Amino acid sequence: MGVMVSKFSAWFKLPSVQVLLGVTLYIMGAPYFSCAVHQGLYALSLTIKQALIWIMPFMVGVFVAHTVKGFNKKAPLFILSIMVFEFCSNLLSVWYAYGGGAFASMWVSSIPTSVRQGALQPLWQVSFSPPAWWSAQSGVVVGLVAGLITAFANINYLSTFINAGRYTVETILTKGFARLIPLFVLGFVANIHQTNMFTQMLTHYSALIIVLLGLLMLYILTVFYIGAGGRFSLMRKNIKHLLPAGGLALTTGCSLSTMPWTIEGTGKTLKNPELAKAIIPTTTNIQQVGDCIANAFLCVLLYQQFYGTMPGFSMWLQFSVVFVLARYATAAVLGGAIFIMLPIYEQYLHFTPEMIAIILAFNVLLDPLITSSNVVANGALARLFEEVWLRIQRVMPHQTPKENHTVRSRNASCVKVK
Repeated sequence: MGVMVSKFSAWFKLPSVQVLLGVTLYIMGAPYFSCAVHQGLYALSLTIKQALIWIMPFMVGVFVAHTVKGFNKKAPLFILSIMVFEFCSNLLSVWYAYGGGAFASMWVSSIPTSVRQGALQPLWQVSFSPPAWWSAQSGVVVGLVAGLITAFANINYLSTFINAGRYTVETILTKGFARLIPLFVLGFVANIHQTNMFTQMLTHYSALIIVLLGLLMLYILTVFYIGAGGRFSLMRKNIKHLLPAGGLALTTGCSLSTMPWTIEGTGKTLKNPELAKAIIPTTTNIQQVGDCIANAFLCVLLYQQFYGTMPGFSMWLQFSVVFVLARYATAAVLGGAIFIMLPIYEQYLHFTPEMIAIILAFNVLLDPLITSSNVVANGALARLFEEVWLRIQRVMPHQTPKENHTVRSRNASCVKVK
């Protein structure tokens, strides 16, 4: 009995379970709540979001700086190569999702303006917006510069500041914002409920999630196919080697527990199995194909549904670059990576509170699938990076990578919400 109670307690602590339970209880009790209750929940969510906008640049800056600093001077060419490779990989997956979203948007109708005008008015207003220069991209630039200076110059006070800043912000996220996830979602759900948009969501997104799963599967299989040199027999073997890690990530929603299996499975697909010990711990921090495809796909569909058109090329280009750069900042976040991304959606894609609520809800629900996709894609892409690295070594020999365990992945958190 004690074991069952312990398992139930651990299960109940999962953010996805808390969100589902909170939303269910709210929908059941919504007809009996006063208007002030709905407005208060919505105002609370907006207040949390405004606080996130203020802390985000500093949060992004210290996390990026800590990530870069953690590489130190070990095999700088290897680290540079892998960071550029993963940036290109993530960026490609975002544009792939853009194309998939354009295809799927043919079945998405716009939400009538009359419905959107029925949104709740918050019980109180929070209007202390930050200046334009206080933004995510500023944090990325400052973080990169500070991290590089610390990695290649012995400046103890800067390193101490970065470590202290990372610890402080991570504590604020894990002890504060991460625990507010159910309330954060609930306020936006209250707004959606009042505008009767749940019917719209269920009508459109239930089928489109199947399309998303197909896009994820097609992309990962293509990576396996290219890595196998177009040989289906080798492709099947490589997939088989990584299935245990992917299955474990799917059932646990935690990539930290899959790390040994990911390294073992990836090693079996590489020409140099030992290279997996250097690639996987490093790329798990920054390679997030599942995340990029799922969130970019949902962004396109939400934009189409709320604004009646696709995001423009220029808008998507700006968003995709900042979005991919911000993924480096989520590497050290335990339980709050989604909080970094939401203000970016708002700033570059003009997401409304209702759009934020929907994408946040889907991130919670799809979390195990996204984590599993990240893990399997990481192993598949390691095979492609090995070929890139072998070619670099032919040009610039004597660059030997070492195992890198200095940075923990955003995916490594068992209590995270993407």
